[in-house]
Amino acid sequence: MKRLLVVMVGLFTALSFSSCGYNTMVSKDENVKGKWAQVENAYQRRADLIPNLVATVKGAAQHEEGTLTAVVEARAKATSINVDPSNLSDEAIANFQQTQDALSQSLGRLIATVESYPDLKANANFQELQVQLEGTENRISVERKAYNDAVQDYNTTVRSFPNNIMAGMFGFKAKGTFKAAEGSDKAPEVSF
Repeated sequence: MKRLLVVMVGLFTALSFSSCGYNTMVSKDENVKGKWAQVENAYQRRADLIPNLVATVKGAAQHEEGTLTAVVEARAKATSINVDPSNLSDEAIANFQQTQDALSQSLGRLIATVESYPDLKANANFQELQVQLEGTENRISVERKAYNDAVQDYNTTVRSFPNNIMAGMFGFKAKGTFKAAEGSDKAPEVSF
């Protein structure tokens, strides 16, 4: 009789957890972590390409050492920031994004510097690396959007009633999203 009671309580508990949204929240939390891993993967691809880009540019434009040094330093700083997928708070995301934005700005200065050197622009290796960087930046944008979409779905589930009750009991908290960099609402000025 006791065994039957334990089985019934276990079955009741399992059914109540499946209907209370716990499993849904776990699934969505794992989805957010997976999307975050893809964001980090895209940023890592960019960090891996930068040494090749810098080496190519160094060979053709040695007199622009300051710009190249800034890119190398920004890359080192960007790759040193790690965000724990279990702590995807707004503050952690903002810190990560800030270092990545600094790297993007350094790369922009490097590309602008290259425009001044026609022999470098004609270099096939540099052109290929530039295409790879452009593709990587697009991948980063796509992965950040996918991450933000997953976080929105997760946060909606965690904050909706009655899931918010279960979320509070089991420690599911809202996650942070990527936000646009300050000043990105204004179009950059391009002059020749």
